[in-house]
Amino acid sequence: MTQKKRKFVGSFNRFRLILTLGLAVLLPAAALIYINFSQLRHFQRDKVLEAAIHRDFQETLAIAEKQLNKKAFALAEDAKERFPSADASVAEKEQKLDEILTNCSGFTHAFIFDGKDIVFRTRASQLEDPWVREEHDKAPESYKTWFKVEGKYFLETIRKKPRQFGFNTGAVKRKEGEAYMSTAIFPLPGASKDRVVIGGVCFDPYFLKNDLFPNTLDDFLAQKQAEESGNPVAMMLYAGDLEGGSELRPVVMSSRWGQGKPEVSRKLDNAFSGLSLGIKFQGTSVQELGEQWVHRSFVILGILSLMIIGGLVLTKHMVSKEIGLAKLKSDFVSNVSHELRTPLALIRLYAETLELGRITTPDKKEQYYQIIRKESERLTALINNILDFSRIEAGRKEYEFRETDIAELVRNTLDSYRYQVEQQGFALEENIASDLPRVFIDREAIARALVNLVNNALKYSRNDKFLGVKLYKDQSLVKLEVEDHGIGIASKDQGKIFEKFYRAGDPLVHNTKGSGLGLSLVRHITHAHGGNIEVQSTPGRGSRFILSLPLRPSMGTAPA
Repeated sequence: MTQKKRKFVGSFNRFRLILTLGLAVLLPAAALIYINFSQLRHFQRDKVLEAAIHRDFQETLAIAEKQLNKKAFALAEDAKERFPSADASVAEKEQKLDEILTNCSGFTHAFIFDGKDIVFRTRASQLEDPWVREEHDKAPESYKTWFKVEGKYFLETIRKKPRQFGFNTGAVKRKEGEAYMSTAIFPLPGASKDRVVIGGVCFDPYFLKNDLFPNTLDDFLAQKQAEESGNPVAMMLYAGDLEGGSELRPVVMSSRWGQGKPEVSRKLDNAFSGLSLGIKFQGTSVQELGEQWVHRSFVILGILSLMIIGGLVLTKHMVSKEIGLAKLKSDFVSNVSHELRTPLALIRLYAETLELGRITTPDKKEQYYQIIRKESERLTALINNILDFSRIEAGRKEYEFRETDIAELVRNTLDSYRYQVEQQGFALEENIASDLPRVFIDREAIARALVNLVNNALKYSRNDKFLGVKLYKDQSLVKLEVEDHGIGIASKDQGKIFEKFYRAGDPLVHNTKGSGLGLSLVRHITHAHGGNIEVQSTPGRGSRFILSLPLRPSMGTAPA
């Protein structure tokens, strides 16, 4: 097949693939756009959209209520764990309750009922408020009477709950006016179930209004806004009945509530019964949102049309890229075939020469045996590279980390390749530090990485045939450097040479056979050891590859 004909066939195949994708994607998408456009033109706002938004609001309010209850339970649980024993003396109970009120700023009162009498304490700093003083004087008797009559039934009820708390809520008076209070009541830890022993803490109304309520709502809304796009919402805690038409008495409003009533409300239970939680959009309504949705849908349809056109362009680009990758793989097969053929030809040549008995001197025979062994090792290294690459691509590559003398590993690896280095006329300079600690590495993998770097230096050096290998410790790293005085690497190629199949644009690189996998494997091996590989190179003056390994690597899954 002529070159011109091959180009025509390639262009025709690309056109056929793009046409197929266009028919498979463009026509269905165009039909979908037309249907949606027709529906939007006849769209009349009805209760469907509003109901969907209200359902979302109800879910949001339910989650917000859980957050409020969660914080209330946590504070009450913390106070409960600090409570004294029911059998402690009155002085001990008073001391413990005072400590709870001092250390837990969210409570105004704390009390213990032991079945007969009640110990009731109030935060001293709030007793100047006449309404708090009145609670301090009257509440103990009310609780005592209540617990004597219904305490046993009350304990049986709350012990059936997952979290053994009951809450008594209602409006209270303060100097600034009416406020909201919630009291957590619970069975005292360690008390016998036969006894009516009850503890309780009264949440400070100022703490609820200025701390717990606003902070919880603001944090919840900030998290919701971060997780979801769309119109931001505002929330309000209030007393009163929205459906009954009674006046709403706001307790707390989140920022940017503005004016108006909630779109959706939810009556709270558990810790804050008697209050309702309302929600609405900031600066808009559901009706306005519906109109915006229609307008936005038209805009999205227009953008979608443009995206489909862009998708076809991108498809053409991706197809061209895949064809280029296929060509790289074809070149890879050709290069590997050549790489395999060369050592095999040498092994066969020297083996046949020995077999025919043409070599009679022991020294010459030894030299031929060494050449056969070296070429076998070279062949084995190439095959191992290909097998490693195959395992990496399949996600099955595993490393066996062991404590290793890396200095001894580097010396032995260089000794194995010393004959090949010297045969090619290279001056080998070793600089291996003597005080290196033992490191956890995969011995075979690190040796293969070094061999790949050495082979690169041998392949891409012209006249100045120098190979330098340096191993040393740098703080918490062990660094292995391989330096040559070869052709160097252009700056535009330095970020790409570690990609699979990539070969730089220098003519010597293209005239030198290779698989294009060596540096890709080096990078994978280094990353698998928790290390890094970098290159310093100047075209025409040589390259230095620096492989950094941590003394204690993270032995996780390496990136492919």
